[in-house]
Amino acid sequence: MQNNFSTFWRGPRWTLAVLLAILGMLGPFSVDTYIPAFSGIAQALGATPLEMQQTLSAYLFGFAFMNLFHGALADSFGRRPVILWGLVMFTLASAGCALSQNITQLVMFRALQGLSTGAGIVVSRAIVRDIFPPNQAQSLMAQITIFFGIAPALAPMLGGWLFVHLNWQAVFWFLTAIGVALWAINLRFLPESLPADKRQPFKFKPLMQGYGTLFTDPRFLLLAFASGVPFNGMFLYLLSAPAFLGDLLHLEPTQFFWFFIAMIGGIMAGSWTSGRLAGRIPPKRQIRHGFLIMVVTSLINLTANLIWPAHVSWALIPISLFSYGWALMVPVVTLLVLDIHPTRRGLASSLQAVVGSVANGFVAGVIAPLVMHSAVLLAIGSISMLVIGLLSWMLLHHYWPEIGRHASET
Repeated sequence: MQNNFSTFWRGPRWTLAVLLAILGMLGPFSVDTYIPAFSGIAQALGATPLEMQQTLSAYLFGFAFMNLFHGALADSFGRRPVILWGLVMFTLASAGCALSQNITQLVMFRALQGLSTGAGIVVSRAIVRDIFPPNQAQSLMAQITIFFGIAPALAPMLGGWLFVHLNWQAVFWFLTAIGVALWAINLRFLPESLPADKRQPFKFKPLMQGYGTLFTDPRFLLLAFASGVPFNGMFLYLLSAPAFLGDLLHLEPTQFFWFFIAMIGGIMAGSWTSGRLAGRIPPKRQIRHGFLIMVVTSLINLTANLIWPAHVSWALIPISLFSYGWALMVPVVTLLVLDIHPTRRGLASSLQAVVGSVANGFVAGVIAPLVMHSAVLLAIGSISMLVIGLLSWMLLHHYWPEIGRHASET
C-alpha cells in the first residue's frame, strides 16, 4: 500500500519530481561537468592522457560497484539515510578533488565520488514506487525523465564556463556546493517513504538470498535488459560525438549543440507523452509503441546511411526519434522492474542500474571505438543494442504475457 502523497510531500508534485530528478542526474552531471576541464587538469597536475582517463574509469568503476549495494542499504535502513549519507560522501569527495595536488589524489577522490552518486538514481526510483500506485508513479517517473534530460546539455556548458573564467578547481568546488545544497534540502524536506515494518534485515544471508532471487528470476533479467540496453542505441552516438559530428557531419565544435538539442528534445518529448498516457493505455501497449518507433527509426537510419553519405540535414532526426521512443517506454519498464519483487524494490533498482552500467561500459570501451568513424557502422551498432532489448521484451511477452497487461493496484 502506497503512502498518501499529501502526507508525504506538502508541495506540488512537480517539485518532488525536480528534487528526485536532481538526485538522479547527480551521477552523469559529475562526469559531464569536468570533461571540458580535462586539458587544464592534465596541465596543472602534470598528468598524461592515460592518467586523465583513469580519473573517469575510477569514477565509473566506483559508480557501478556501489550500485550493487545502494538499493540493499535503502531496503534495510530506509531511503532517507542512504540519500543523506551519500550526499555527505559526495560533498567531501568533491572537495577532495578540488584540493588534489597530484593525479593520484584526484583518481582516489573521483572513485569516492563514483561510490556515492549512484544513491540518487537508485533510491529515487524506489521512492516513487513507495509513494504512488502504478499510473501515478508512471506519470511522476516521466516528469523525472524530462528534468533528467537537461543534465547532459547543461553540465558541459557550466563546466566549460567555470574552467575558462576561473580554473579547473572551480568545477569541483561547484559540485561541492551542489552537494551541500542538496543535503540541506533533503534533510529539511524529504521524508522517509519506507516504513520500518517494510524493511529487510541487513544480514549477509538474506542479502545474498535477495541477490540470488533477482539474478535467477528471468522476468527481472529480461526487463532489466529491455530497459537498459536499448539506451545504448543513442548513447553510442553520444560517445562517438566528436567523430560523428566533426568528421562525418563536418560540424564545427560550436555547432555540436544541435546534436544535444535533438537528443534531449526527443527524450523530453517522449517522457511528456509517457506521462500523458499513464493510465490511458495498458503498460504493455505503451512499451510496444516505444519499441516500434525505435525499430522503424533505426531501419530508416541504416537504409539512409547505406544510400547517401551522412549529412547534417537529416542525420540528427533519427537520433531524436529514437530518443523519443526510448523515453516513451522506459518509465513503464522501470516500474515493471520494481514490481517484480515489491519487498525488494531498492535492490531491484540497484541491479537494474548495474545492468545498465555494465552495458554502457561495454559500449564505451569496446563498441564505440570500432564504429565511431563510420555512419553505417554506427547505425548497425545502434540497431544491435536495440535488438537485444527488443528480443528481451519479446521473450518476456511470450512466457509471461500477463506482465504489463494491466496496471497493478498496489
